[in-house]
Amino acid sequence: MSLVLPFRAIRPQQQFVDRVAALPYDVMTREEAQKAVLGNPLSFMHVEKSEIDVPDGTKSDDNIIYQTAKRNFIDMQVKGILMQDESPCFYVYRQKMGSQIQTGIAGLMSASEYDAGIIKKHELTRKDKEKDRIRHVDTVNAQTGPVFISYRERKNINKIVAQITADSPEYNFTSEDGVAHTVWVVADARQIEEIKKEFSEVEALYIADGHHRAAAAAAIARLRRNKNKSVGSIREYESVLAVLFPHTRLKVMDYNRAVKDLNGLSAKKFIEKISSDFTVSKNFTARSPQQLHDFGMYLDGEWYKITIKKGTYNEIDPVASLDAAILQDHLLNQVLGIKDPRVDERIKFIGGIRGMNELEKLVNKDGFAVAFSLYPTTMEQIIKVADAGAIMPPKSTWFEPKLRSGIFTHKLD
Repeated sequence: MSLVLPFRAIRPQQQFVDRVAALPYDVMTREEAQKAVLGNPLSFMHVEKSEIDVPDGTKSDDNIIYQTAKRNFIDMQVKGILMQDESPCFYVYRQKMGSQIQTGIAGLMSASEYDAGIIKKHELTRKDKEKDRIRHVDTVNAQTGPVFISYRERKNINKIVAQITADSPEYNFTSEDGVAHTVWVVADARQIEEIKKEFSEVEALYIADGHHRAAAAAAIARLRRNKNKSVGSIREYESVLAVLFPHTRLKVMDYNRAVKDLNGLSAKKFIEKISSDFTVSKNFTARSPQQLHDFGMYLDGEWYKITIKKGTYNEIDPVASLDAAILQDHLLNQVLGIKDPRVDERIKFIGGIRGMNELEKLVNKDGFAVAFSLYPTTMEQIIKVADAGAIMPPKSTWFEPKLRSGIFTHKLD
């Protein structure tokens, strides 16, 4: 069973939505975000990543950052840029990026179900990032960006969504990166009950992206629950803002790697060493692998295809059989000496949206010795890892398009 509830979203007036909607706070540096919002004081980035509005040199954990987010959020409501729906609703959110179309339902999940493991994760969270989101949400008193959730597809939910999307949308705009965003408000009581009922039969929800948001929301629920001992209806802080998508409709992109040096090896010796576990082929013109367990490798201005040899890894283990784990265990660790990629400064992770030219640039111009392209992790692999209660290697998944912040915000009281 999964508890999914409607809510009274704080959201933009129609005429402002294209300027309010912003990429998630964690996909850009402070400097990149400052450039992105130039000339756009309505961008929700002023709430989500409020360090762009504080003086240079401000410490990353200074309270002024969180108070600035709170002030900016209140200001957008006072000025009428944002408004709150009068009654709880669901919201159908569709994104179109090229041929990729994904349609999900925005609503609230249960923080208690997150703690109980019904909402399943596949990544570890970093305490510093978790602490940042806890302070941000607690100070603003709102969940300002949704968690990206998947569930095993259900035909009945698809039918409900098809009925809703046959009507005229509330929002329909295209962001600067060419992604089309369309939103329908679900205020009909019958449809709301149907959605709740269908999700009550979903055995598990899976975090695709937004592990730190989810962890922070659950932490705040525990904190406020401990302070408020009264019993009664479920309070707003007991819920987690999410957009929920059927697993068959999501696009997982490759998440690639570049390494600054060859661990003291010459290029020739390096290739000799990796050849014990990988078959190495020259002239890999595709650059990007076309199937699982193949990798692209860019070294000394040349592309190679490297393929893990049968019998060198555990094909049954849901984690050990992941390409990110194979590359880490059999090459990055074993040959290049990168023991913990979460903290090793010799390795850089590159989202697949940046393409193969970015990998070549890192090696040709930016001082990296070698780069690797990976085949995208599949949704089935992600679900298998989560169902096993296991954790994927860091930077195993890159979802596109990204959910925009600012379209739906969930106030905690």
